[in-house]
Amino acid sequence: MLAAVSAAPGVQAEMPDSISYRASLNMNYSSSGNFAPYMLGSWNQGRYVAGRGAYVDVAAEKAMRLDSRFSWSAGVEALAGVSSGADYDRWAPGEGWYTHSVRQPAVKLISLYGSVKFRGVFMTVGMKPHKSYIVDGKYSSGDLVRSNNANPIPGVEVGFVDFQDIPFTNGWVQIEGRIMYGRLFDNSFVENRYNYYTGLIANDLCYTYKRCYFRTKPSQPLSVTVGMQTAGLFGGNTRYYHRGEVTSRVDRGFRVKDLWEMFFPSLGSGEGYYLGSSLGSWDFNARYNIPGNHGTLEAYFEWPWEDGSGIGRRNGWDGLWGLSYDTGRPGWFKKAVVEYLDFRNHSGPLHFAPNDRPGTDITTEATGGDNYFNNDVYGPYAYYGMAIGTPFLLSPVYNTDGYWQFAHNRAQGFHLAAGGDITSDIEWIAKVSYQKAWGSGREPQAVALHDTSALVGVSWTPSALGLKGWNFDCSLALDNGTLRGNNFGAAIAIRYSGNITVKHPKK
Repeated sequence: MLAAVSAAPGVQAEMPDSISYRASLNMNYSSSGNFAPYMLGSWNQGRYVAGRGAYVDVAAEKAMRLDSRFSWSAGVEALAGVSSGADYDRWAPGEGWYTHSVRQPAVKLISLYGSVKFRGVFMTVGMKPHKSYIVDGKYSSGDLVRSNNANPIPGVEVGFVDFQDIPFTNGWVQIEGRIMYGRLFDNSFVENRYNYYTGLIANDLCYTYKRCYFRTKPSQPLSVTVGMQTAGLFGGNTRYYHRGEVTSRVDRGFRVKDLWEMFFPSLGSGEGYYLGSSLGSWDFNARYNIPGNHGTLEAYFEWPWEDGSGIGRRNGWDGLWGLSYDTGRPGWFKKAVVEYLDFRNHSGPLHFAPNDRPGTDITTEATGGDNYFNNDVYGPYAYYGMAIGTPFLLSPVYNTDGYWQFAHNRAQGFHLAAGGDITSDIEWIAKVSYQKAWGSGREPQAVALHDTSALVGVSWTPSALGLKGWNFDCSLALDNGTLRGNNFGAAIAIRYSGNITVKHPKK
């Protein structure tokens, strides 16, 4: 739904002395029954995944004043409603295989946070939606490392409010960065969907996210942003299953020194490898303002990595490659995005480390088999079953066989999106993506699976009729192919939003 894509609370400067609020009724229907089509269930902080449902979504936010030396903000959003269930396979000793139906929670907290800033530095506590400086959260297939696909992770985050001028560069070079530590609270969700037959299940995991970007002077016709972002899972405990029996259990818990070791990775864990599950991407965005007010053209990429081999760019053309054009003015056509995605290399098919095989006579290492977004100790890079990074790869929540991994992370495809204004009150958006997937490096698919997904949405804000604050959305979406199956769905949202003045801005 258009509403779900753009309605998340965030830092704004338009209403610095007010509390913004909204309430909406959201309904969706899917022909498959199990899940909403890919483009209805993605990019909305995990709000709507089930095939059929009706929800009331309420939110309020006090925005940050960016023109003050000291300011604060806070926000909350909650969802309540009913939904259809999805049938997952499960194994139980003495019973064998059976299926059980699991529904979305009747009440779900989407965000709850408080944030303070002093000059250009901020600290946020809680769970807050975030944005990417590389890709457009509304049109793109999604940031590879931290997108708007999954429920925000609770934690503490500190960093720069926005890009800050680096001293002595006269504004020609700016820096933006942040670091976050948090914790996953999806134990029950995962336990209710795991098959308890094969693979692993990890609980009580901690999370970290870091990034550092540099940007050239944005007032110039050409501005370039470049840097790296990295995330990781650590702590918690893991149980390994084989043919329905627990073969081993590892209890790591949480140690304060883990925070340091996840910030500065080292081999000091005593286990023969770096602590935690670390992944990230090299990022680049070049923005060019076309002379004569003819819009803005952007070229960007995000190169994923799972270990040192990926950081060293030994994984070929793997990554997200994109172009976007924004007219910068109202009209039936305002913006278009074209992206190519490739996740087939994984730094090669093999990974061998002598420390993983005590007593081996083979001393040579083979650094490959990156197995994007999966880890042999900490499980998938997902929260409440939804990919924390790009939703382009099939998230674990869609594995109704209860296999809790990204089962099809060797994939290739493209993503297109465009949008504009039919009238001053009616906005449209359309998206289409295609991909082929070959399973994973360790469990390849003999025959490639394929998927075509599409969405068409219309958003009407009838302010010309005197209905101030009201908005109506309608979206149609479909999946077709052997990867996500054949599915058609529709969603509507009726929303009312407004502002409560706290105090008048100083003259």
